[in-house]
This record gives sequence, structure tokens and C-alpha cells, in this order.
Amino acid sequence: MAEVDAVVVGAGPNGLTAAVTLARAGLAVRVYEAAASVGGGARTEESTLPGFRHDLCSAVHPLGAGSPALRALPLQRYGLAWVEPPIPLAHPFADGSASVLARSAEETAVSLGEDGATYLRMVGPFLGRWDSLADDVLRAPLAAWPRHPLLLARFGARAVLPAALLVRPFRGQRARGLFAGLAAHAIAPLGSPATGGVALLFALAAHDVGWPFPRGGSQALSDALAAHLRCLGGQIETGHQVDSLDDLPPARAFLLDVMPGRLVALAGTRLPRRYAERLRRYRHGPGVFKIDYALSAPVPWAAEPCTRAGTVHLGPSFAEIDTALRAAFHGDAPRTPFLIVAQPSLFDPSRATGGGQVLWVYGHVPNGWRGDLTEAVERQIERFAPGFRDLVLDRNAAGPPEIEARNRNNVGGDIAGGGCDRLRLLFRPTAAPVPYATPNPSIYLCSSATPPGPGVHGMCGYHAARVAARRVFRLKVE
Repeated sequence: MAEVDAVVVGAGPNGLTAAVTLARAGLAVRVYEAAASVGGGARTEESTLPGFRHDLCSAVHPLGAGSPALRALPLQRYGLAWVEPPIPLAHPFADGSASVLARSAEETAVSLGEDGATYLRMVGPFLGRWDSLADDVLRAPLAAWPRHPLLLARFGARAVLPAALLVRPFRGQRARGLFAGLAAHAIAPLGSPATGGVALLFALAAHDVGWPFPRGGSQALSDALAAHLRCLGGQIETGHQVDSLDDLPPARAFLLDVMPGRLVALAGTRLPRRYAERLRRYRHGPGVFKIDYALSAPVPWAAEPCTRAGTVHLGPSFAEIDTALRAAFHGDAPRTPFLIVAQPSLFDPSRATGGGQVLWVYGHVPNGWRGDLTEAVERQIERFAPGFRDLVLDRNAAGPPEIEARNRNNVGGDIAGGGCDRLRLLFRPTAAPVPYATPNPSIYLCSSATPPGPGVHGMCGYHAARVAARRVFRLKVE
């Protein structure tokens, strides 16, 4: 007899969303999390000085604010409040100017100069249609017939392109650099298929839903999901390391927010050998080197738009960004890293004390790299913000080993849940129509190693839960 209907292993955003989806269907759900708190890649801690609250992995959530699964939940009732910076993203250049990705497509176009009209033609067909687009894009591409096939086909014709092809209509470096930075979130060389789609999707998110972050830090989103689950009757056990499914209580369905190799270890003989071998060969992508800074004052950006942006991309040209990504992808630390920077305390004073600021920065390095990128990171920041080092009160640097130690899903420092080159972003962990299901009808994978992949959006968990609800419990979940 099953002790509960479903067990979820891992209380990251995907695991929690899977649990909430099943609990909303009336099922008894229990979640097991190895860490002392829920959140996975969406946790917030005082990792430098007391009173300075840093996001340990993910910080800014355009796909979270735009997630069909999360938007359907009453998370504001449990304390979630989105903070929207005046400018979602700024991309500075060496001359002290910057392109911006603004809420307004027209304002963005103005910042791109000669390429403004081209930009508007590229994004124009999709503006104001985020809800329809997200329904079809943020899922497994072969799982079902799209709800909006014509819109998806029009988007897909652009999205399947490498960023290197998508930017060809742009003549100037301002637009090319901005798009390269957006595509770099895929953590793959810019000549890889679908990196253009990543750039376009993030641009559309900025215009339709913004690039916000939770007030108080990413932990607020995780805590809201956990509170909603408990209100639905679900249970969460933190500090509970699971080494085998045999250690768990009897259940009709097991949903695992883990990486494929970990799934094989947990399931043991419950999975066919051939399928287990395919999962063991699952390829992880480059790692990241991340630094949390406690600062005495805001970053002294040379480009004024950066002072109003929640996120700043540091790497002025398409070529420089691509060079940094290729180095990490091919096993070398970049001499000049491309950096993704978030400065939440500019817009959320609760994140730092005494007038100080928190800064969140990461660059790409080879998977498992054990070096120290701190000097290169700070040299790159100083390039666009002279005097930055004078403001540093404390720093906490974490390379791939430390990133993985914080979260076992970040294998070798890979925060994307697996390689995103070629078409691995779309077809993961295997090229199956329903990648959340395994050959064992009671075991499902719900981590970012399934579509739509990385990001704090909960969609991997949502889709896995819907499949489990239908196949195991004969329930249709919308």
C-alpha cells in the first residue's frame, strides 16, 4: 500500500512546482530535500557580511515572471513580490555609452541606433503575445500539438537559428553585442543552433513581463512555493539526503528533481540497463565562476543607463563574448570573461544594510575548473566601472567545485542542467517525445535536464507532474 500518492526528491523550483501541481489535483505529496532549506538554485543567504543577502545561484527571473505554471499560482498570498528595475538590462561599451533592453521595444530600438528599425521588425510580430508564445515554447517540442501553431512556426523559424546568424541583419556593434549577451545565457558557443532563440525569448520577456526579481531575494519565490504546498496538505522534509528510492516511503509515483546520472543512482535496478546507460552518458556543459560582493556604495558605472538597470552584461562586442564562451566550452578559462551582473539592492534596500550594496556576478569557465577567476572578473568590471575595487567590503568567490557542493544538480559547476550546444537545449535528456517519463511507469524526471531547460520557471516540474498525473493517477491537470 502506498503511504503517499507521490514523492518528490529535490525542493528546487522544479521539484516544488511538481509537488504543488500534484497537490492541487488532490493528491497526497511528500517532498524530500537534502539541504537545510528549500530552494535549490533559488536560495538566498548571507554569504559575505551580516545583513548582506546574496542569491546563491539564480537572481533575476524573466522566465519566472513569465512562467505559465507560476503565474497560475497565488504566490503573492505567501509573500512573493516582484521588484521591477527601471531598465531590465544594460549593455555598456568602452566609450561610456550603453545599449538597453527596456520594457519598451521602442526605447530599446532607440538605444540601438542604426539597427533600431531592424530590431523592431524582428520582435514586432511577437510583442504582446507572451502568454500564447510561452505556452508552446516552454515545453518539450514533441510532447503535443502546439496551441498556437502559426505563432510558434513564425517564432521557431527565427529561434532555431544560431545567434551568429540571427544577428546578421544588424550592421552595428550595439545591437550585435546586446544580442550576443542575451544568447550567452544558453552557455554555448554563439554558432550553436537555437542560441538565437534564447536571445529572442529573453528580449520578448523583457518587453512583455520584464526582468524582475523577488523582493528579499530568490528565496522568497521558493518559500512561497513551499508555503502554498503546505497549505494544500503537502509535506516537506529538509535535511533528508536520499541515496536510493528504496529508502523512501511507498508511493505510486516518484518525481526526481535531479540530474540524469543521479536518477540512475537513485533508481538502481528499477530502470532498464540500456536506458540507464544513455542517462549515464548525458553531457554537462561549462561551469561558472561566481562572486558575491558586499559593497560600500553602488557600482560607479561609466555608462549612466547601468545605474538604472537590474542586470548588466559586460562584454561589448559579439566577437569578445563568443571568444569567452568558446574558451570555456573547449576547456580553457577565458582571459577576458563575459560577465552577467545583477545589482538587486539598488531597487530592494532590504538586501543590504547600512547603505551598502550586494552585487552578483558570474562568468563562464570549463566544467569542473579549479582555478581562480577573481582577478579577471574584477579587471572586466573595472573596465566599465573605474574605482569598483575601492568599494569592496567583502567577497565570496565560488568556482565549479563550490557551486556543485552547494547544489548537486550543478554538476561540475554547470548551472544549465546539461549542455545547451547543438540541439541539447530542446531534446534532453534524450530525444524522446515525452522526456519526463522513464521506462518505469512510476519514475519521472522533473529537473532542468528536461525541457524547457534552465531557468527559475518551474515548467520542467509542471510538465513532469502533468504526465505523472495522467499516466499514474488518470487525472487531467491543466
